[in-house]
Amino acid sequence: MNVESQEHKDLRAAVAALGKRHGRGHDREQLWAEAAKLGYLGVNLPEEYGGGGGGMAELSIVLEELGAAGCPLLMMVVSPAICGTVIARFGTEEQKRTWLPGLADGSLTMAFGITEPDAGSNSHRITTTAHRTEDGWSLTGRKVFISGVDIADATLIVGRTEDARTGSLKPCLFIVPRDADGFRRSQIDMELQAHEKQFELVLDDVTLPHDALVGEEDAGLLQLFAGLNPERIMTAAFAIGMGRYALATALSYAKDRQVWKAPIGAHQAIAHPLAASHIELELARLMMQKAAALYDAGDDIGAGEAANMAKYAAGEACVKAVDQSVHTLGGNGLTREYGLASLVTASRVARIAPVSREMILNYVSHQSLGLPKSY
Repeated sequence: MNVESQEHKDLRAAVAALGKRHGRGHDREQLWAEAAKLGYLGVNLPEEYGGGGGGMAELSIVLEELGAAGCPLLMMVVSPAICGTVIARFGTEEQKRTWLPGLADGSLTMAFGITEPDAGSNSHRITTTAHRTEDGWSLTGRKVFISGVDIADATLIVGRTEDARTGSLKPCLFIVPRDADGFRRSQIDMELQAHEKQFELVLDDVTLPHDALVGEEDAGLLQLFAGLNPERIMTAAFAIGMGRYALATALSYAKDRQVWKAPIGAHQAIAHPLAASHIELELARLMMQKAAALYDAGDDIGAGEAANMAKYAAGEACVKAVDQSVHTLGGNGLTREYGLASLVTASRVARIAPVSREMILNYVSHQSLGLPKSY
C-alpha cells in the first residue's frame, strides 16, 4: 500500500529540487517568487481563483520539503493555509476575487492575528472587540507575536462582537489592510533567527468597511477553527522539515567523521539515537498526512483531533532531532558552518506555537479521552 499517490510523490520531488537549488542561505523573496510561479504557494486554493485545486495534503508537502532543504517559508503557514483557506471557505465572492488569486500567485500576502498579551490564543478571552458603525466596523485591541505583518498586505484579525440576543462576545474575523488608520505595529526583539519578523499590534479604533468581516457574524468560532486546523497541520510540516534537515546534516557528518578506526556513525551510541529520531519524524508525518486527509475530506472534527496530535508529535520529534544532531557534531554543531545551532531555538517554536504542547494534551484529555476539565 502506498501512503502517497504518485502525484504527491512527484510534487514532493519537484519541491525538494527547488529547495536544493536555494538551500540554507536562500533569498526569501526569490524563493517565494519562484515557488509562487511554479504554483506551489497556492496549491491548496480553488482553481477558479488561480490556485492548484488541491488541499492541505499538497500544501504540507511543499512546506515540509522546503524545510528539509533548509529553506522553509514560514508565511506559507498563515497566508495560503490559514487566511486563504478561511476566505475560500467562508468569504464573499468579492473577497475571494480580491484576495485568492494574489495569495495563490504570491503577489499578495496576508498575516494572521489571534494571539493577545493576556489571552494567548484562547479565543474565549480575546479582548480585541469590533463595534458596528454606520459605515461598517470599528476595531480596538492588541495582538502579540504576529508573524510577517511588515511584508503582509493585510492581516486577518480575530476580534469579538457582541451578540445582540445574549450580550456575550463571540469571535469574528476581519481583514485589516496594512495601512489602515489606527493600525500600528512594533517589532519584537527575538533571539529567534528568521526572515519573518514578529510584531506587537495596536488597533486603535480602526475603521473598517462592512465587507471587512469574513463570513457570517454568527459562525465565527466555526470559521476560526477552520483556519486553525490548517495552521496546526502546517506547523507539523514546518517541524518535520526542520527535523529532517538537522538529521540529514548529522547523518552526513556521522558517515564521514572518523575519530578511531571507523566513522562515528558506526557506533551505536551515535547511530541508535539518530535512528530513533528518524522513526519519530516518520511517525509524525503519518499523523500529519492523516490530519490533512481528514481536513481535505471535510471532516473538521476528526481533523481537529488529528491536527493537534500531528503538531504535538512533530514538535517533539523536531526538538529531539535537532538536539541529537547538534550533539552528534559536538563542537561543530555549534558553529555557523554547519547551520544547526540556530535550529536549537527555532525548533522550540514547534512546541510553543501556535498552541503549546500542554494545551494539546488538555485537548486530547478532554476531547479524545473524555476526562474532566481542570479549568
